[in-house]
Amino acid sequence: MSLINNLCERLVRHPKRVVFPEGNDARILQAARKFASKDLGIPILLGNRLEIKTIATRLDIKLDNIRVINHLESEDRAQFKQILKSIKRFESHSEKDLESVLNNASYFGSLMLASSQADALVAGANSHAESALRPLLQIIPFQDATNLISSLNIFDLEEVSTGKDKELFLADCAVIPNPSIEHLAYIAVKTAAISYQLTNKKPRVAFLSYTSHSSKKNPHPSVEKIQLATQEAQRLAKDYNFDIEIDGELQMDAALDPRIAENKSISGSVAGNANVLIFPDLQSANITAKTINYFTRSRQYGPILTGLSKPAAEISRGTYAGDIFGTAVMVASQAIDHDLLYPTSDNTLNDDIKDILKT
Repeated sequence: MSLINNLCERLVRHPKRVVFPEGNDARILQAARKFASKDLGIPILLGNRLEIKTIATRLDIKLDNIRVINHLESEDRAQFKQILKSIKRFESHSEKDLESVLNNASYFGSLMLASSQADALVAGANSHAESALRPLLQIIPFQDATNLISSLNIFDLEEVSTGKDKELFLADCAVIPNPSIEHLAYIAVKTAAISYQLTNKKPRVAFLSYTSHSSKKNPHPSVEKIQLATQEAQRLAKDYNFDIEIDGELQMDAALDPRIAENKSISGSVAGNANVLIFPDLQSANITAKTINYFTRSRQYGPILTGLSKPAAEISRGTYAGDIFGTAVMVASQAIDHDLLYPTSDNTLNDDIKDILKT
């Protein structure tokens, strides 16, 4: 069973509320309708009620079990204003400035998430990445003292040789342009933790480069960076008591194809079997994610943000309705405890995974 179908089954048992700040976008309406129709929870659309209803009528979309909130008139504005005043960034804002902040649907949606009026958020359908990301960064607390936010994209695929379902987690595709060695290690462990939570499969993390296991005494600085990041991720995973497989540096084909890994004499449990791919920088990750999506038209979800204390996604403006739906399923599923997602599974990873997901 594909990852999306697997998680949908579980969301029926543990439904969640997902807020969409861009409620008047046709793709958002279509994704929300599918989310509600499958009994996965309650989609919350922000925007002008009349406008949303008009668009829904034109698209022949019923708004049953979909909550529509006009954030400009919401009775929660007074409460949210108090929350803003408790945040240092906003404490010196005037009443007029606070009202202006609340008039922005992305800020209002982030406040719904922060106050547990929603379990997850999906934004960015018709705004620049920084416009969707800024409210989350300013309102939602970080998971830990690193204050590091990154992102991952999920591809729900089929194994070419066997036809079996296969998931790939790619990071960081949207946030940090040139991550440091420490950033790469942290991104790898956080991405692996989410991959395990959503799939219940042991993460096999590949740090990617243009070469595999270089034996040069003085490797190129870009290769040395990946080698050091691999070592740091292995140390970090050990500190977390997180039993995962990590290897690098590996070429993309050697990380994914067992035959190629064997032909290149690259051994290990990750080579040819990686399900988490960590890229050297944002440029390579973003280009790869969009290339895979364009040429394969595979099911692709995200970017999903990591490092925040609440599940959220900052999607691309070019995203299709089906991918928005899938992204909503992913972030909603993040709000479910792993043991509830897989109550009867024989978990092979240490229970400390919960600490990684919560800290």
